[in-house]
Amino acid sequence: MGEDLFQEKTEGSGSPTERIYTVTELSQAVRHRLESAFPLVWVEGEVSSLRQPISGHLYFSLKDAGSQLRVVLFRGSAARLRFKPADGLQVLVFGRVSTYADRSEYQVIAQLVEPRGLGALQLEFERLKKKLAAEGLFAPERKRPIPVLIKRLGVVTSPTGAAVRDILKVLKRRNPAIEVVIYPALVQGKGAAAEIVRGIMELNRLGGFDALLVTRGGGSLEDLWAFNEEPVARAIAESLVPVISAVGHEVDYTISDFVADLRAPTPSAAAELISLHRAETVERIGQLADRLAYLMRSRLAELDRRLKSITGRYGFQRPQELLATLTQRLDDLYERLARGQRNQLSGAGQRWEALARRLDGLSPLAVLDRGYSITLTYPEGRVVKEASLLPPGRLIRSRFLKGEVVSRVVRPAGAGRSGPEPPEQPGLFESDSGGDEDGQDQG
Repeated sequence: MGEDLFQEKTEGSGSPTERIYTVTELSQAVRHRLESAFPLVWVEGEVSSLRQPISGHLYFSLKDAGSQLRVVLFRGSAARLRFKPADGLQVLVFGRVSTYADRSEYQVIAQLVEPRGLGALQLEFERLKKKLAAEGLFAPERKRPIPVLIKRLGVVTSPTGAAVRDILKVLKRRNPAIEVVIYPALVQGKGAAAEIVRGIMELNRLGGFDALLVTRGGGSLEDLWAFNEEPVARAIAESLVPVISAVGHEVDYTISDFVADLRAPTPSAAAELISLHRAETVERIGQLADRLAYLMRSRLAELDRRLKSITGRYGFQRPQELLATLTQRLDDLYERLARGQRNQLSGAGQRWEALARRLDGLSPLAVLDRGYSITLTYPEGRVVKEASLLPPGRLIRSRFLKGEVVSRVVRPAGAGRSGPEPPEQPGLFESDSGGDEDGQDQG
């Protein structure tokens, strides 16, 4: 294989002999030449046609203004990427040049892929920060206050690092009464994020902590990267105990700082924030006690002045005279009430009498009282207004002021008289006053 496939010399001759190659042999020879000439290279270009099938490998083309080159990043290397590749992104690819024999294409088998310009870690940091912010994990309203007086503190950090020594030193100086429980965890390198997550979950499970402190000392972005992992951020957000993040130096910011309920610039500063100095506490308690005593004295003095003012009034000096005056005032009010009731009743009676007189004036009985009567048909009871409407023999009822009679019409009033007069002269009508008021006349 190799050059022997391209140049074969015959015995005793300096010229190569002709040979027929199989496709596979030729592909292998080209592959060997490429891999020998370009063992490891850096290539810069723009990502295009990116795809990631179910195998987990990444396939894309790397192009510039004039050419393009196929790149494959196998699953193991793809899992170690610190950023998410995308079409249009300028990247640097490190790998070896080889061929893909099935299509007789040459390609770069990548080992590293880094974004051009912004570093891979910084790019991943910005991506995750944007994602978690959109979910509301950084929102101020979800952050819980850290208790003022912490009695029991859980710390997730390396037990041998400088951070834990600084924290214990500050707490011993300011408030040695705080109980500190340390969960030992890796804070750098492979597996660090998983241990930090376990520490937060375990301290939550144990319970009884006023706050948790997730911390480590300073370092590079790579050193602090465990605190930028998404599982760590979600574990902090889901913690039932308020979490303080103190990672690196004052200028260092991690995803943990944004998610935590409180961010401290350094581990020592975190210890200062969460611990009340014993002497300061005693002094503060004394100040509060003095203020409370002053407020109580002022309040008692005010109440004493009010009591003296009330007891100095006339009613407290001569209560019997005050009671007599109030009794007299009550009698006056009672008499005024009685007069008002009488006046109201008298006015109402007068109004009723006036209304009764008006009703009497409108009553038909008042007309009857002046000698008039009312004539009604019998037994229908319709009022008769014209005598000409009453035929002879018609029964009528006449009502007077007192009593009524039932009569029979002999002839209408004013009718011409012809023929002999009736034998009897009872007037124009035959009447019977013996009928009952219901008009049950029998004759």
